[in-house]
Amino acid sequence: MANYKRKRKRTRRGPEKPAHGKLALVAAIAILLVIILWPSNRFNGVSPDETGCQAAITNYGDEITRLSGKYGLSRDYLMSLIMLECSGRRNVPPRFEKSVYNRLLDVKAGKKTLEGISRDELSDASDEALKNLASSWGPFQLMGYKCLHLNILIKDLRGDNSLEHGVEWINRTYGDYIRQGRYADAFHIHNTGRPVPKDGKYKTYDSRYVPNGLAYMDFFKENMK
Repeated sequence: MANYKRKRKRTRRGPEKPAHGKLALVAAIAILLVIILWPSNRFNGVSPDETGCQAAITNYGDEITRLSGKYGLSRDYLMSLIMLECSGRRNVPPRFEKSVYNRLLDVKAGKKTLEGISRDELSDASDEALKNLASSWGPFQLMGYKCLHLNILIKDLRGDNSLEHGVEWINRTYGDYIRQGRYADAFHIHNTGRPVPKDGKYKTYDSRYVPNGLAYMDFFKENMK
């Protein structure tokens, strides 16, 4: 018991407190580097060099630069969105959303509509087709049912022109927000379907979705020609 007390005493007489301002600055820099260089990745079995901002530039930089010019959208925004949705990975597996599948079942049964999709449009859809429509595809992770808005097929969302179809959908849906520089709203719309609420509280699945997107934009602005 005596030794324990002496140890507590020495700890209390420890070294001087570090400068908190410097520590906070170092911590902030470290967090930013983690966001940029080692982004959160929901895909398993992917080596670090297959994802990240540099991988995104290699995989998508040239095509996104072309498409951003064609549609008048910010290149840095589109690249950042790719980072948020697929971490820059080239081969992006689909992600099935059971809640969306259930909503599509209701549409097919005539109980509800979904973003203008009617019962007639799903009347002959098989269960497999509904699951494809309820899955997200490609580098922007667009829900499959968006193909009905674009008048294309599901296979087009995962084919050679998937990137352009994704940019076209973004342009139609909330392109004006991007052109107005309202990037936080644009990220929020892509994830939730709505701009940032008036109270400023994000409703995204990840509370860091919008801040991370804005941080990625700074990276691509500095690192892409």
